[in-house]
Amino acid sequence: MNANNLPMSARRCAVTAATVVLVAGPTALAGAGSAHATDDTAQQGRASAVVLRTGLDVSLLNKTVNVPLAVSLNEVQAPQSAEKTALTARLDGVDGGQPFTVLGAEVATARATVSSAKAEGYTNLAHAKVHVPGLPLLSLIEVESVTSKATCEAGKKPVATSNLLGAVTVLGKKVTLSAGGPTVVNVPGVGEVRLDLSKTQTTSRTAAASALELKVSINPLKLNVAEVEGTLTLAGVTCEAPPAPASPEAPVADVKPQGAPAEAGLAETGGGSMTPYVVGGAVVLLAVGGGAVVMGRRSRG
Repeated sequence: MNANNLPMSARRCAVTAATVVLVAGPTALAGAGSAHATDDTAQQGRASAVVLRTGLDVSLLNKTVNVPLAVSLNEVQAPQSAEKTALTARLDGVDGGQPFTVLGAEVATARATVSSAKAEGYTNLAHAKVHVPGLPLLSLIEVESVTSKATCEAGKKPVATSNLLGAVTVLGKKVTLSAGGPTVVNVPGVGEVRLDLSKTQTTSRTAAASALELKVSINPLKLNVAEVEGTLTLAGVTCEAPPAPASPEAPVADVKPQGAPAEAGLAETGGGSMTPYVVGGAVVLLAVGGGAVVMGRRSRG
């Protein structure tokens, strides 16, 4: 090998190595800054709807047996979209084991839907009559039309509404309901019913509504039924909004070395974010050049 060519080859290698350091350094740093974990399993919203829900305790005449009447008519829940339109629910075990109709209606619809942008619960009940055990001929309540709707959109304020249209009859009495407070209906020899009209509630991501809530205390003394106590809800809905879409990421600012004290005189010499790479390149050049000089001297010797 020609001794005069060796230093030149070494110098070329040093320049190449330094260039790689200066180019690859910022590229690697930028790549590290843009890397982030992704989550493709974003949580969906939720919704539910129910036409009728009862939580009643039925006591028989001998007071030794309590028969719970816990019925949910047309109760649906989503993330998957769902809808039910059944008209009646029955309870066995009262009136000598004969089937008992809890609710009859011309329309009784419950629907719950969820998408990536919105969750919604909806109920519609028309020309409905609700019965409790021991009062087969007298309706606990009759309504012409009730609807409830809860809508929760991602990034927006949830909305809950309930509407009660037409006449309302409780234990055979027509009543006028007030949104300002409960309405109490007392029928001697039959019992008492307390009604709350159109309850709604919203938070930052959830909503709930019910058209009617009844607190029941009945003493029918018929069909082997002594008392019926508990609660009943008509047209109940809930929803929870899906998460709002993530806002676009802000551009990544220049990344500067952290945690190390500044070198004396760095400010005066104009040191910046590229300084470490320049210094690294110089070190490589110096090391390779020094090696080339030593090899050249040995060759001449």
